[in-house]
Amino acid sequence: MPRKLTDERRDLVTAIADFCRREQRVKGEPHDQVVYEKMAALGWLGIAVPEAYGGAGLGMTDLCLFLEETAYGLAPISGFGTTIIAAAAYEKFGTEEQKRVVLEGVVKGRVEAISMSEPGAGSDVSALTCRADRVDGGWRINGQKTWCSNAHFADHVLLIARSSQEESRHRSLTQFMVPTNADGLQIKGIDTMGGREVNDLYFTDCFLPDSAVVGTVGNAWTQLMAGLNLERMILAALMLGVARRAFDDTLTYVRQREQFGRPIGSFQALKHRIADMATELECARLLLDDVAATIDAAPDQVFPREASMVKLKCTELAKHVALEGMQMMGGYGYATEYGMEALLRSAVVSTVYGGTSEIQRDIIGKTYGL
Repeated sequence: MPRKLTDERRDLVTAIADFCRREQRVKGEPHDQVVYEKMAALGWLGIAVPEAYGGAGLGMTDLCLFLEETAYGLAPISGFGTTIIAAAAYEKFGTEEQKRVVLEGVVKGRVEAISMSEPGAGSDVSALTCRADRVDGGWRINGQKTWCSNAHFADHVLLIARSSQEESRHRSLTQFMVPTNADGLQIKGIDTMGGREVNDLYFTDCFLPDSAVVGTVGNAWTQLMAGLNLERMILAALMLGVARRAFDDTLTYVRQREQFGRPIGSFQALKHRIADMATELECARLLLDDVAATIDAAPDQVFPREASMVKLKCTELAKHVALEGMQMMGGYGYATEYGMEALLRSAVVSTVYGGTSEIQRDIIGKTYGL
């Protein structure tokens, strides 16, 4: 069904689609800085950045439209997701200098990263062990972080480290702004199905001045909770775009591919699967649009149930549609030439990062008193 958009939003979607058709990358690295900076020049990367820092100052609905359309259009801008998550933390809790550096950098096409996971701590954030010890004039960081997306081409890493040994493990975490060229920080890539996307970070007596603290010492957990809406909506919007792309590519294939004298899409076994996927895509889109509008109406409120629902729905749907697409395309779905396998790789990992599907279900269940 047609999406009900204002003229301004419709124009934005059309412009993004036209841009992506010109700059589309089926193969290659997930982030192309040249393309990224072209988008910056058009003002798109600052879509959710306050006007005071050079951005457009728009809300969740506009941000989700941008994310969905760039994902659908295969734009090689993988650095944007982590950038906008980190930027929002600096906007809410950072000093004026931190805001100026990061937010103005976002508008110009700079990339930011955020690092929370460790080899022994993923879903359980309270188990973090990377240490931030007070020293004269600042902090000394020691420990390892892992699965840090985009750190290898980011300007800074928003680090969550343990700054004290208080009994309350959630009340002893602090956020730090760490330049990626800081002495004592080693960034080492992790080989994945998607290529070089994530990294191990090794901190060895990495000194950070007091000015590197983001927000309040010992308050990182509360600060992280304030950003849950944004992180989950970003991932949901990206994966809705991936799901739409996988669906459209599959539909094109089953309309054109003939076996036994007719298009394979005319066979009931495939026709009904297409119908089911189309219906689920509409449901996911309506959910995303509704939650985005809800957040825009109350931007300072956290919606744990709704944000987890939309992240769960869109990521699991993207995985399902890409798997179905690969099955319907047969050997061609497995071939790198056709791109379905790349969509599947993107979709599968989305059900893990940003809080696994199991964690999202647990959060949703807790909101019902379970």
